[in-house]
Amino acid sequence: MRVALVHDWLTGMRGGEWVLAEIAALFPEAPIYTLVHRPGSLAPELDGHPIRVSWLQGLSLGGRKWRHLLPLMPAAVESFTFPNVDLVISTSHCVAKGVIPPPGAYHVSYIHTPMRYAWDQRDVYVRQLPRPLRPLVQMRLAHLRQWDHVSAARVDRLLANSRLVAWRIRHYWNREAEVLPPPVDTGFFTPGGERGDSLLMVAALVPYKRVELAVEVARALGRHLDVVGTGPLLGRLRRMAGRDATFHGWVGRERLRELYRRSAALIVPNVEDFGMASVEALACGTPVVGLAASGTADVVWPGREGELADAPDAGSLAEAARAVLDREWDREALRRRSATFSREQFRLRFLNLLDRIGFQVR
Repeated sequence: MRVALVHDWLTGMRGGEWVLAEIAALFPEAPIYTLVHRPGSLAPELDGHPIRVSWLQGLSLGGRKWRHLLPLMPAAVESFTFPNVDLVISTSHCVAKGVIPPPGAYHVSYIHTPMRYAWDQRDVYVRQLPRPLRPLVQMRLAHLRQWDHVSAARVDRLLANSRLVAWRIRHYWNREAEVLPPPVDTGFFTPGGERGDSLLMVAALVPYKRVELAVEVARALGRHLDVVGTGPLLGRLRRMAGRDATFHGWVGRERLRELYRRSAALIVPNVEDFGMASVEALACGTPVVGLAASGTADVVWPGREGELADAPDAGSLAEAARAVLDREWDREALRRRSATFSREQFRLRFLNLLDRIGFQVR
């Protein structure tokens, strides 16, 4: 069976890239097609594959600057050609699902979310722009939404990483998607050490992650907040948080595991597509505070692995956090829940899906 893999861009290892790595392990000879690639930014699991880049590579300064190229991305992804391919597997949170497979090839697309800057988060992103630019950007986003809807019809089988993303796919693209939770390395993230009093947030420092809400919740509870992640809002958030939060930047896996283990709870104040950090926290025996109307609800059952707030505001999240902090949690019970989302479970489910559509992986 001849397979081609497609991913939006390969400029570092985050949740989407670890999902790709798990799929790529099933097809060790398969080439990976991507818009831009930053050499040296990938784990060995992906570096061992042939990587084919689009014509945007030359405009991205070696994979260092690419987000401003969004208007060109649909044309770039449609320019890929896949000679002698039976199966195309794309993993997409932007435009990767818009590839055009050759006649006779089957296309399976794993969707992390329909591109948020064109759909559910477009107002948040537009508000960050200077007012004179907003009408032009709104017009371009309208064209992007039209392309996104049309290109979704070309996919033979859509997979969603959560029930929330499946709802978005139905709502925005008028397509049905099977839910397949992403893989988490629950063999690495394990309980250990002493629990502390601080809250923890693990997220990119961008507007939709709502880090400022986590700071407000920590203040309301009289707790310190540890924040793992970096992004364009780092300076503003540091000034806003003062001494109430410590911003660690991106940390290594060992350090991240240590922070999970010693934290009183992980707080997820935003609407997550799925939220792999929630599973990592549970695997380390740490409860989670999140939102009911979020992908976090696929991971956390209220009262069993943490609590879910009904409203995305500091008051509701603080109330949910108090309920978590006021009780003792069985670390092993939390870890057992995380096993549902292990790498092994993901592979079994993905292979089962391929078998059901007529592709057997040997």
